[in-house]
Amino acid sequence: MTALFRLLSYLPLWLLHAGGVALGWLAFLVSGSYRQRLLVHASLAGVGRNAWMRAVGEAGKLVAELPRLWLGPAVPVEWDGEQHIRAALAAGRGIVFLTPHLGCFEVTAQAYAQRFGQSERAMTVLYRAPRKAWLARLVVASRARPGLHTVPATLAGVKQLLKALKTGNCVGLLPDQVPPQHQGLWTPFFGKPAYTMTLSARLALQADATVLLAWGERLPWGRGYLVHVSPWAGVAHGSQEQGLDADLECAVRQINQAMEALILAHPSQYLWGYDRYKQPKEGG
Repeated sequence: MTALFRLLSYLPLWLLHAGGVALGWLAFLVSGSYRQRLLVHASLAGVGRNAWMRAVGEAGKLVAELPRLWLGPAVPVEWDGEQHIRAALAAGRGIVFLTPHLGCFEVTAQAYAQRFGQSERAMTVLYRAPRKAWLARLVVASRARPGLHTVPATLAGVKQLLKALKTGNCVGLLPDQVPPQHQGLWTPFFGKPAYTMTLSARLALQADATVLLAWGERLPWGRGYLVHVSPWAGVAHGSQEQGLDADLECAVRQINQAMEALILAHPSQYLWGYDRYKQPKEGG
């Protein structure tokens, strides 16, 4: 399989994305459970037919583009909001980048590492090792690059994230990812209780870090990606500079609200088929 990934990595992005659209629709038509989940989640958020239909193809692109992103030549990347990163770096505090399952979340960390990670401050991202050994090796080897470090989703990995922030470096997290049991809170997400990680809020609060929202928009016709970065808007009554409430439960709710706002602004690129409302598993 690694050899196949390497072969696919040489294909142009437009061709991979075209195949990804077909792959996305195949999964939608063949898997009744996936189709039902995608439709229910889109309906909860009030997303219309045109948006969720486009999201079906975008989900396929997410899979098809991985060989190129992991093993192939660098992809074209544009920036929107780069000044917010520069301002945060100049402030001297650690930075927590929050990215939902929106667009190409793989490219956001890569783009930061290439642009800032080597010359300014490195980014550390959390990952869960895939169950298949060959894929786990491929993921670790492909994600580790200059200016970008990876740590496992374990207690030791969390400690490394906190250490990175307290030394003024950056971390990247997907706060809409379902954490293991005892590592989250049941908090509304599009009006329905969803088990939500507390890690992103705890890291930002404990390290007094700057919070930035980031996501990678997939441009049409395989033209590359546009990385959007925006400052923390402070969607509730937080007293801290970045607007994140000092109360953990309130902060987690704020983060969910911020993710909802990002997703609703670009619903056709959200991964609606992700099992966001599943029961958490026992884990470390």
